[in-house]
Amino acid sequence: MNTSSKQRLSFQARRSHFSHNIAATTLIDTIVTKETNLCVSADLTKSSEILALADAVGPFICMLKTHVDIIEDFSDSFVSGLQSLAKKHNFVIFEDRKFADIGNTVQLQYSSGVHRIASWSHFTNAHPLPGEGIVTGLKAVGKPLGRALLLLAQMSSAGSLFTAEYTSQAVAMAEKHRDFVVGFIAQKRLSSPHDFLVLTPGVNLAEAGDDMGQQYRTPKTVMADGCDVIIVGRGIYAPGRDPAVEAKRYRDAGWGAYLDSLA
Repeated sequence: MNTSSKQRLSFQARRSHFSHNIAATTLIDTIVTKETNLCVSADLTKSSEILALADAVGPFICMLKTHVDIIEDFSDSFVSGLQSLAKKHNFVIFEDRKFADIGNTVQLQYSSGVHRIASWSHFTNAHPLPGEGIVTGLKAVGKPLGRALLLLAQMSSAGSLFTAEYTSQAVAMAEKHRDFVVGFIAQKRLSSPHDFLVLTPGVNLAEAGDDMGQQYRTPKTVMADGCDVIIVGRGIYAPGRDPAVEAKRYRDAGWGAYLDSLA
């Protein structure tokens, strides 16, 4: 159900609805304290590049999103460095793993292997496609650690196969597991204003899209649709851009759009 037309509640007013999850309340506290709803997507392949980007944009973000499976020199020292920067600049970490397998497999992928995602990432996400087992498998690992899960309910790419029925089933799955699922990756609000967080990729202040099907929208547009956190990647660190300058610009645009949507 789309309830984006309903009046938005402030982050402060919604915090109590997430009191069961440490990661969610930490994110909300960070958003409110820093007055930023910007998440930077660090789609880079070198550890040093990601850490440098995190340090540059850290003052302006509430969250840094990683794709550790594309990092060519992933190591424990990278993880410790990222955690140090998260503490230094007060942001949370979101590993964009997009789990999409049966419960037993994702449980091992989340807890074990080279990356051991659950040990350091506050948030991760999953496709609801395999069924409820994917949530229960991840929850068995993440809930005791105070982690949180986001379900992919919509995507910003052209030709996406996400139907309205699929999205509705994702919402139903989230409602059944509120103790671990705290929100969605989506393009608009899918539930009542206080129930779940909505993180929205595909945000750009200038471009309409790329040549691989990505479709961009502005911070103002996504906030008007009831979204909570804007996810920006290349718009901040594309060649020739100063990541700190661009992050500040997107922070101001995103926070201003959020305040406007409250009115």
